[in-house]
Formats: sequence, C-alpha cells, structure tokens
Amino acid sequence: MSMAERIEQIQNEIEQAKAACGRTDSVSLIAVSKTHPYTAVQEALSCGQVLFGENRVQEIMEKFPVVHEHYRLHLIGHLQSNKVKKAVGIVDAIDSVDSVKLARLISKEAVAQQKVMPILIEWNTSGESSKSGFVSWDAYAQLLDEAQQLPGIAIKGLMTIGPLTDHEREVRNAFAQLREIAEKSRNVHPELSFAELSMGMSSDFHWAIQEGSTQVRVGTAIFGTRSYP
Repeated sequence: MSMAERIEQIQNEIEQAKAACGRTDSVSLIAVSKTHPYTAVQEALSCGQVLFGENRVQEIMEKFPVVHEHYRLHLIGHLQSNKVKKAVGIVDAIDSVDSVKLARLISKEAVAQQKVMPILIEWNTSGESSKSGFVSWDAYAQLLDEAQQLPGIAIKGLMTIGPLTDHEREVRNAFAQLREIAEKSRNVHPELSFAELSMGMSSDFHWAIQEGSTQVRVGTAIFGTRSYP
C-alpha cells in the first residue's frame, strides 16, 4: 500500500469513527514522523498532509529545514528546559507542556523571539510512571491561574497518551478523563481555550475520537515501523 493510500485509509477511518458517535466536527491528523527521514515527510507532503509531529528537538534540528512554509510542525514529546530556546525557534506548536515551570520558560523565550507559542497542556491520564504530564488538579490549576500573565503562550487545549493496553474500556476511560478535565477547565477559566483534545495514536485513535478527540497523532500507520538507533 502506498503512503497516499495509507493516509487516505486513515482519513476514512477517522470519518467512520466520527460517524459512529454522531460527530460532524473536524478531527485533525498529525503525522508523527519521528525516526523517519525527511524524504518520508516530503512524500507525505505530496499526499496533502500538512501537520507533522516530532518527539525530540535535536531530531527536528537535524532533519527539518529551518524555514517550513508549507506545513506545520508540532513538538509532541517531553521538552527539557535546556531545549526550550531551540524548540521555540523551530516548531509551530508545543503539545507537551507538563509543568508550570516549562510554561514560564516557553513564554519567556517566545517573548524574546517576538512570537506567541500555541501550546497544549499534557495530562498523565494513564497513571503510568513512564509518561509525562500533570497528575494533580492543584498543579495544573496554578498554570491556568498564571496563563494570563504569560504573554508568550496561547493555551489551545489538552493532550494525553492512552495507557499501553488493548483493553478498550481502560483506554477509553483515560480519554474520557481528559475530556472531563477540559470541561471542568472551561467552567473555571472561560477566558481560556480548551478546544483541542489531542489524544489517540495508530492503535487507539478510533476510541479517542469517540471520546472527543479533535487531533490524533498517527505515526506507524502512515510511515511504517520505526527504526530506533
């Protein structure tokens, strides 16, 4: 199957998942290109794919052109404090903000670079220690309370990674939890945006969409098996 056919199939499956729960709004597809060469990104671009996700700042710097006008590049992996300046300079959005400290650093650097960085706030809804993200409302609420005083960021919504299991109910519960956090957040901070819910990957995006995902992150189903160094 060609990449064009794989992307078309995923888009069809997205539409089927929406139809299954009566949704008529849009769901964006982020093609996760980590470990794959830039030639694979170019092939996806030729198929009309415009949103891409990468996990590591270093890989982005080595792989992608400094200027990318025809697509948008999201950082979806954990961002270390010492990589914030580089990240702000090269990506279009940071979807993995997991602490107040990180949000402050991104805002400060974005102001220095005269831009506003769209961010998603990451929650650890699976409870797995290997995953990043907020786990308590108190720490998260501090970020929301400070958001208006952080001019270099624009909160666009929330992100989570589902638990590593094939059990549908367990996975869907994690996604439902993120949706409920977004709903509570809107009530507490109606001045902020929680429109984006980034959840669901190659193996579970169908369930994520049925739980309210507006943005799915698909890598293997588009680019094939990853080859880690």
